[in-house]
Amino acid sequence: MTKPPPAHFRLSDLRALARLAADGTAEVSEIAEALHASILSTMGLARGPRGRTRGLTGFVYAAVRRVARRVSLGVERGLSPFERFFGRDLPSHDGTFEREALVAALNGVVGDHLAASQNPLATPMTFRHRGQKFSVRPFADGSSGSNGSDDSDAQRRVVLFIHGLCMNDLQWRGADGDSYADDLERSLGITPLFLRYNTGLHISQNGALLSRQLEELVGHWPVPLEELAIIAHSMGGLVVRSAFAQARREGLRWPDRLKKLVFLGTPHHGAPLERGGNWIDVVLAATRFSAPFAKLGKLRSAGITDLRFGLLNDEDWRGRDRFEHKADDREISRLPEGVACFAVAATTARERNRLVEHTLGDGLVPLASALGEHADSRRTLAFSAGSTWIAYGTNHLGMLHSPEISQRILGWLKLGPTNLG
Repeated sequence: MTKPPPAHFRLSDLRALARLAADGTAEVSEIAEALHASILSTMGLARGPRGRTRGLTGFVYAAVRRVARRVSLGVERGLSPFERFFGRDLPSHDGTFEREALVAALNGVVGDHLAASQNPLATPMTFRHRGQKFSVRPFADGSSGSNGSDDSDAQRRVVLFIHGLCMNDLQWRGADGDSYADDLERSLGITPLFLRYNTGLHISQNGALLSRQLEELVGHWPVPLEELAIIAHSMGGLVVRSAFAQARREGLRWPDRLKKLVFLGTPHHGAPLERGGNWIDVVLAATRFSAPFAKLGKLRSAGITDLRFGLLNDEDWRGRDRFEHKADDREISRLPEGVACFAVAATTARERNRLVEHTLGDGLVPLASALGEHADSRRTLAFSAGSTWIAYGTNHLGMLHSPEISQRILGWLKLGPTNLG
């Protein structure tokens, strides 16, 4: 059977967008009602519970929300019977590059809400190989097999690529069609895999999902898996660190196979843009009239707010208000022990420039954060000598397709086990 061509649009997208539109309408009506209630209070008029209005006004706002929900439910019920007749509508079939990029961005911004509301646009965590979904499952007789890819090129060495916030696995490939994975496969005979995941979830939640999937991969890889390497961009590096720590606590096997870990622009100590977003929350909440609009900023996902300081553990966010303005009080964590760790940081400056390094860095992540440096020595990550490198004249996304970075990665992955840090 021939594989269906990628589609820009799926029938299930109508259901997903209708549900999301209803959620958005409800949020906007609540903001409008809260503003209305604030104005009434300044006039000495009665208002309802916090952020609500009474009487006919309250009835109208509630009616708007009810109608939006009913329209969404009607669309879902009307379309569901037809979806099974459209093979390309199944989630196992890929969309175009443009569609997948849009879905990835949406997951990064509100992915936690998509997952919690079981929206069809929520991205499940999957391994990918040669552009297709890849999973390894044990057969009833105890042997292993793959789903969605050919086992014939499975090697004893595997390199896993993990993307960052609002991105997907397809974006590792440049405009020329080449990628770091191609270079490594040609030069080292190493099997490349890619991870696709919902970047709007908490980093520790994605870490737990990744840890379980890597355990399954190691246990049922078609040939004995001797060595695993991971190349992680941006948020992906935090997800790996979280996964490794959780796996060690649970006594899993896959960390023993992980030999090399390369971070590309990972905000180990957070990113200034999210800290700036948190300040906007504080400013908007400072007055009665602007406070309702603070809710707009609080629509951003848990994955984004985790990037304020680079939160790796459930304890860093569970039971807390993730929008609260507070100091960095996350648990102190180290680089994975027994793993050779490398870091590439980038700066848009063409040469050493302290101002650019401390403010923008690569446009999103400062050099110090990408290199694991911190004013508190307890939080500084101990990369060994020769295991870090700075890419000048390169921005955050440019790190995905740099010939210089490709050569640096190739050199690091060629190193033997004696180079473990």
